[in-house]
Amino acid sequence: MATIEKRKDNSDKLTYRVKVRLRGHPVQTASFTSLTKAKQWATQTEAAIREGRYFQTAEAKRHTLAEAVERYKRDNLAGMKSARTRSQQLDWWTGRLGSVTLADLTPAAINDALRELAIERGIGPQSVVHYRQSLASVLAEAVKSWQWLEQSPMHRVPKPTLPRGRVRYLNPDERVRLLDACKVSGNRDLYLAVLLALTTGGRQAEIMGATWTQIDLQRATLTLHETKNGARRTLHLVEPVRALLRERVRRIDTDLVFASNRKPTKPVNLREPWIAALRVAGIENFHWHDMRHDFASSAAMNGASLPELAALLGHKTLSMVQRYAHLTPQHTAALADRIGRSMLGGSHE
Repeated sequence: MATIEKRKDNSDKLTYRVKVRLRGHPVQTASFTSLTKAKQWATQTEAAIREGRYFQTAEAKRHTLAEAVERYKRDNLAGMKSARTRSQQLDWWTGRLGSVTLADLTPAAINDALRELAIERGIGPQSVVHYRQSLASVLAEAVKSWQWLEQSPMHRVPKPTLPRGRVRYLNPDERVRLLDACKVSGNRDLYLAVLLALTTGGRQAEIMGATWTQIDLQRATLTLHETKNGARRTLHLVEPVRALLRERVRRIDTDLVFASNRKPTKPVNLREPWIAALRVAGIENFHWHDMRHDFASSAAMNGASLPELAALLGHKTLSMVQRYAHLTPQHTAALADRIGRSMLGGSHE
């Protein structure tokens, strides 16, 4: 039952104090300068209490986004691979919407912030997606673990449309020139690292973070226990790679295959020798990650199907390997021919 009483403050201004009393529930009070708003709040609050919704809404009003971000950083970021980057993204959200209560954090406000982010920082859709995901993770915890929110507003915040991924792969002559340039490089790690990337399709972090305990030369494998999508994956090591690994002197101060001289627990930074090798080889518009595309493109042109490419690259869905679909016509044509022959039993040859 709701009651409304008129009051005057010290400046003789009229206000309306609302009290909502329901048996078994705490009394809820609020003050308004408008009688209409007071009546609306009384009706909505009484209905929400009867339906068990009010206290979740009240909880959302008690906490700001800044509080939620701080709790998430304290409880969830520890041990996360991308903790530093995620923390920086969350700091941006705190600066932009930190003072807003979770109850007032609307999809429109989030959308506006994402648009401003893209304009202010000049970042692309993929980076905007990462910022969106960092906030989504905080709000998901607020719903599932902390009960600060009844529902996350992110359900109504669309993801930016991503451009079709670029595919740059080497022609045979470029590949030879690149490997030759890496061989004569003054850096002892470059040639083996590049050869591993070209022949396995492994990500840069997977290659450079590889340890000797992950390598089985007898089985010719490099086992990745922690990957980007969380699934375990095994890379096949071709004989030239295995030969170089057999010859390589293992360090006693680290288990990393490619360890930094200054910090043995960290991978070596190959940025400068890599750029120098590209310059010597005369190769333009080619990045380290493109060696992963080169591996996938070569696999597609040698008959790998899209599911096989997904398995080789460690993708859980086919969407990420659709970019190589145009490189597999011979494989799909041969498959279609076999299916046709099976269906017709050779009677229409």
